[in-house]
Amino acid sequence: MTLLEERILKDGKVIGENILKVDSFLTHQVDTALMREIGKAFSSHFKKPDVTKVVTIEASGIAPALYVAEALDVPMVFAKKSKNITMQDNIFTTEVYSFTKQVNSTISISSQFLNADDRILIIDDFLANGQAAMGLIRIIEQAGAEVVAVGVVIEKSFQNGRNLLETAGYSVYSLTRLQEFSEGQLIFGQADI
Repeated sequence: MTLLEERILKDGKVIGENILKVDSFLTHQVDTALMREIGKAFSSHFKKPDVTKVVTIEASGIAPALYVAEALDVPMVFAKKSKNITMQDNIFTTEVYSFTKQVNSTISISSQFLNADDRILIIDDFLANGQAAMGLIRIIEQAGAEVVAVGVVIEKSFQNGRNLLETAGYSVYSLTRLQEFSEGQLIFGQADI
């Protein structure tokens, strides 16, 4: 997605060897016009009859997932990273390791929002090591629902997330694939078509 790559080049900042900071348009402040285009890009690839819900994990996955769900005209559900008092019974949970925060979190989705008839499209902001997506897959499987695919806004192809998901039998579709960070420069690979 050329528009996304241009924005990453313009406003993204490389931190260390494998962190890309995109907080000015995706992970902290949200560019709604860009998110709407991201929603359209995913919806042109995934058709509504195949997808009944879009699922993501809080917090940075919510914005792109919401626009994808809007474009597909299906509900969006997000896994919460902390249980609150309104989530009492019948919740699906699993542990997920956060690469950027370097902590384990328990994520949860209420069973009232997922069922065995659902065909789920997982949407997330980044794919690095694949732990967030695998955590969502475990929750979706607890519900007896089917994972249609994993959609990713920015994939760091030099990390093992795609391989982990595809080896487990899941389809991955990325709008932008970063092949490497070379001396602070971003090198893009072939995006999924």
